[in-house]
Amino acid sequence: MQRFNFEQERQLVRLQRELMDGSYRPGGFRSHWITRPKPRMISAAPYRDRVVHHALMNVLEPILERHFHPHSYACRKDKGTHAAADRLQELMGRHRYALQCDIRKFFPSIDHEILKAAFRRLIKDQAVLTLMDMIVDHSNAQEPVAEWFDGDDLFAPAARRRGLPIGNLTSQWLANWMLDGLDHHVTSAMGFGAYVRYCDERGIHLTQVGTTACGRTILLGRGGVRAADDRVVAGGGRRRCLLHEAVEQQAA
Repeated sequence: MQRFNFEQERQLVRLQRELMDGSYRPGGFRSHWITRPKPRMISAAPYRDRVVHHALMNVLEPILERHFHPHSYACRKDKGTHAAADRLQELMGRHRYALQCDIRKFFPSIDHEILKAAFRRLIKDQAVLTLMDMIVDHSNAQEPVAEWFDGDDLFAPAARRRGLPIGNLTSQWLANWMLDGLDHHVTSAMGFGAYVRYCDERGIHLTQVGTTACGRTILLGRGGVRAADDRVVAGGGRRRCLLHEAVEQQAA
């Protein structure tokens, strides 16, 4: 960083020239592991690459902001952890039941092809897309995650690249965009309006179960379905549950 800033103007002009003529290539990461609140690998890109990330987000942020769900709170101006907590407290005061969901190993699980398809639905400038592809493709190796879905064969988890480095500014924003469709699906298609998400954790709140929720199959987080007094209604060991079944267990 000091070396870059010591000759800042020359370095910025060099970066600009590389970006314009297509010769820019990202450097290697420095990585370390943290253990709290859970083990995860944090990766730091070279300083000059971080300058590029910020320049890219100066272009993308106003575009993405117009499309983000209003109750997605990570990495956004006038949002953040305090605003998410305020929203959560508001919902807890109005609703009896809450479902907390977490995506297991979210950043290591992000599929590069699906992510690229997601931002191509919104971004049309080829130069910007080329840079975004390069940043995603240059992601360092992440913690291996093996998940199978309907139609997958034995080798499907290894067939495509997955994972974004925790620590990149671009990773936080692209991961947020990756889940934006889920936000709108939960609140619009499934009808759960009392909703809040911060990165890969989300909460859904219900006063009672009616025709909107009955029969909807929803992902169950590790914390389970919790009532307002924090008693576990349905434990997190099951992958899927029907919300009305969980509430019937609470009533019993």
